[in-house]
Amino acid sequence: MTVTLEVVPDPAAVCAELLVEAAGAGGDIVLTGGSTPRAAYERAARAPGDWSGATLWFGDDRCVPPDHEDSNYAMARKALLDPLRERVGDAGSPAVMRIPGELGPHQGADAYEHELRSAGPPRFDLLLLGLGPDAHTASLFPDQESLLERSRLAVGVEHAGLTPFVPRVTLTLSGLALGRHIVFLVTGESKAAAVAAAFGPEAEPDPHVPASLLPSLAESITVLLDSPAAGALA
Repeated sequence: MTVTLEVVPDPAAVCAELLVEAAGAGGDIVLTGGSTPRAAYERAARAPGDWSGATLWFGDDRCVPPDHEDSNYAMARKALLDPLRERVGDAGSPAVMRIPGELGPHQGADAYEHELRSAGPPRFDLLLLGLGPDAHTASLFPDQESLLERSRLAVGVEHAGLTPFVPRVTLTLSGLALGRHIVFLVTGESKAAAVAAAFGPEAEPDPHVPASLLPSLAESITVLLDSPAAGALA
């Protein structure tokens, strides 16, 4: 498939529009962690839109309590879920299927796998991802065995490749490939080399570059970049 690279002044603003559109269509949406997604969630929470028919999932989370500062769910709750609930009430808020990371990597992954399978599993209408400077995405880190998993949708990761060095639960590549439209949000010069390695004209599937393994499995990928993150593509 073709990966679409879009260099935009404000990836968070574009992402917020995509979120509101997918929510208004009653879609299944996968959230991710990070500062750029947080800004997108804050904008989406303020924008007019109907979230009552949407279901929110998570691409990965740390094995910490759901109110911990390292929790992706905690960030999404503060930036998106609580502001939405304050504005539209419980009836207007989306359903939320969080990863129970506090159960530990393997029990948490089993519980999330069960939720995903019980839901169909869903075809995610919008699946958001970040990209690490090592080209990891979700909690799929370079050269780890999790990259080989194809039968499960979620797995536990005992050893994180980057800080914070806590165990994780992550969607597998097979789980991520359930996304009808996968959108990477990438900002900053520190990500430029990873962008080129994963999505540049010379990119090839490489387990040392986890994000490069997804295009061959996915239906549609858009990479939203600011200018510094796109700097190594020229």
